[in-house]
Amino acid sequence: MSVKRLCPECNEVIIGRLDKKFCSDACRNAYNNKQNSDSTNYVRNINNALRRNRRLLKEYLTGEVSKVSRKKLSDAGFNFSFYTNMSITKTNNNTYFYCYEFGYLLIDAEWMLIVKKTNNK
Repeated sequence: MSVKRLCPECNEVIIGRLDKKFCSDACRNAYNNKQNSDSTNYVRNINNALRRNRRLLKEYLTGEVSKVSRKKLSDAGFNFSFYTNMSITKTNNNTYFYCYEFGYLLIDAEWMLIVKKTNNK
């Protein structure tokens, strides 16, 4: 006596190998997308914020170092909560926040310096 196996996504009968779990690739993808949607959206939102921050830092960096107001970056959509790493200088304990290779140093409450990491930093 064979047991009818049902697709967990659409409840259709599964035809094929005994270890097959879904009736089609479309059902497998739909099922897994539903299972991972919360964590996927969370990660996607963070990655989007990091990419936006990197793009804005790159855009406002006009030379080796650029000075820009925090308000200007913030108004453009920069989110100061998201960065990929921090670096503290040994000489004067300045903290640089990086979005990949582009970083910034908070000078005071209104201004910041934008820099690009080079191979020797």
